Amino acid sequence: MRRIAFPALLATLVLPGPVAGQQEAFIMLRGSDTIAIEAFRRTPGKLDVDLVERLTKSRHTFAVTIGRDGTVSRVENQYRRADATPDAKPLQTAVLLMVGDSVIAEITGPTGTRIQRLGTRPGALPYVNPSMALVELMLARATALGGDSVAIPMFFVAGGQTLTATVRRVGADSAVVAFAMGQDFRLARDREGRILGGAIPAQGLTVVRTTVKASALFVPPPDYSAPPDAPYTAEEVTVPTPMGHTLAGTLTVPRGRGPWPVVITISGSGSQDRDEEIAMVRGYRPFRQIADTLGRMGIAVLRMDDRGFGASGGDAATATSADFARDIEAGVAFIRARRGFDGKRVFLLGHSEGGIIGPMVAAADPALGGLVIMAGPAQRGRDIIEFQNRYAIERTTTIRPEARDSVLRAALHGVDSVAATSPWIKYFLDYDPLPTARRVRVPTLILQGATDQQITAEQAETLGAAIRSGGNADVTVQVFADANHLFIEDPSGNPAGYTRLTTGEIRGDVIKVLTEWLARRAREAR
Repeated sequence: MRRIAFPALLATLVLPGPVAGQQEAFIMLRGSDTIAIEAFRRTPGKLDVDLVERLTKSRHTFAVTIGRDGTVSRVENQYRRADATPDAKPLQTAVLLMVGDSVIAEITGPTGTRIQRLGTRPGALPYVNPSMALVELMLARATALGGDSVAIPMFFVAGGQTLTATVRRVGADSAVVAFAMGQDFRLARDREGRILGGAIPAQGLTVVRTTVKASALFVPPPDYSAPPDAPYTAEEVTVPTPMGHTLAGTLTVPRGRGPWPVVITISGSGSQDRDEEIAMVRGYRPFRQIADTLGRMGIAVLRMDDRGFGASGGDAATATSADFARDIEAGVAFIRARRGFDGKRVFLLGHSEGGIIGPMVAAADPALGGLVIMAGPAQRGRDIIEFQNRYAIERTTTIRPEARDSVLRAALHGVDSVAATSPWIKYFLDYDPLPTARRVRVPTLILQGATDQQITAEQAETLGAAIRSGGNADVTVQVFADANHLFIEDPSGNPAGYTRLTTGEIRGDVIKVLTEWLARRAREAR
C-alpha cells in the first residue's frame, strides 16, 4: 500500500521545539539498528512528541490534548522529512478534532487545504505508528478503566481506520498490548504505568526508554553520489512536470561521449526514495545497485524520488497510479530534451506497483526502447490485497484457525474504509492491469521471484500472455527459483521474514538477466 503521510498541524499553530539538553525518549531497535526515535514530554493535559521514523524517513512533530478522563480531543501535527530540521517548513500540516464518533481533519498540503470527516468510535485514542508515547496513553486509559483485560478503540491516523487494541495485565509490572494480525507489544511498566521497555516479537523489535539529545533526532540526508571507482558521474537533477511540481532525481551518466541509452526506474507502492530503499532490509537499495551495474556497462539511469517524498514536490495523498505515470512521462520528456542522450533508446524499469505504472506509460509511448517489469501485478488490487491478508493471517500463530475468516473480513473492511478517503487505494482496488498490458507494443522483459508472496509467481506469465495477445511478440518472461518479491534469495518469501534476510542485494542471476537484456536491446535500437 502507498503510505499516507500523517496529517499535520496548520502553519498558524506553534508547537514547542526541542528542549535544550536531554529529552525523555523511546528508541525502537532491530538488533543494533535504530528504527525510530521518539522524544516526548508529558505535562498536565498535554503530550508533545517528536517522532523520527527511519523506515519511512519521516518526522512527525505532534501535540495531543488530553482530558481529565484520559480521552483525546485534539491532535495537532507537522510532517517533515527525517533529514529536515524542526524549524523547516512542514510538507503537510493538519488539526484533528476527535468528537464522539467522528474525527474532523483540516489538512493543508502542497495543493491547498481540505477538510475530511472520518468515522471512529467514541473514546477512541489516536495512534501514529510506531509511537510508544501513545501506547503509554493506552496503558493509562486501561489502568483507569480497571480489569485484567481492557479493549480500547484506536484511531489509526495513517488511513483513518479504527481498530480495537486489547491491553492485558501480566502481573504488577508488565502488560501485553495486542493489535490485529498478531502484532503484540510486550511491555514492562512501573507502578505509575510508565513504559520502561519491551518488545514487539513479530517485528523483531525491542523498545528502550532512555534520554537523548535533540541532535539524535536528525537523520543525515541520503548519499546518492557515485562510488569512487565508478566509470560514470552522478548528477543531481530537477525534473519539471506539467502538473506544476518538480521531481528530484539522480542521473548517472557513463564517462565519455554519448548519445547514451537511458533507463528510468519506477518504484513500488508506498512513498519511495530514488533508490527504492527499504530500511527494514539492511542494504536494500535496488535501483542504486541496478544503476551502478548499468553505468559500468555504458547505460545511463534516471532514478527519482516519488511525488511528495524525499526532495520531490507534489502531493502523494491525492494521487493515483495514473498520476504517478504522468510523473514518469515527465521523466521521459526530460531525458529526450537533454543533449547527450538517445531519445529512441529510453527504457522503463518498474518494480511492483512500478509494474503497473510502466505499462501505462509504454502503452501510450510506442517510441520507447523497451520495458522491464519486475514483480508486476496481473490482478486487480482487491484480489492482491485479499491474498496478502489471508496469507499473513494463516501464518500468524496468535490467531486461532476458527477466527481467521472473521479477522480477514475485518481487515478487508478496513481496506474499504481507507479507500473512502485515499484516492490511491480506491484506484488500486479496482484497476485491472491486463487491458493496458494488451496495448504495450515495445520489447518487454518480465522478471518474477518464484517465492514472491506479495505478487504471486503465476501472475508473470499471465501478464506476458496479455502483452502477447495484443500483437507484441517480443516478450520474455523469466521466473527465478527461491527469489522473493525483492528478488533476494528467500525460500519462503514471507514478507514477515524480511527483517531476517542476511543480504539486501538483488541476486546476481537476476541482475545478469536484467542488465544483459537491456544492453542487448540498447545495441539493437541504435
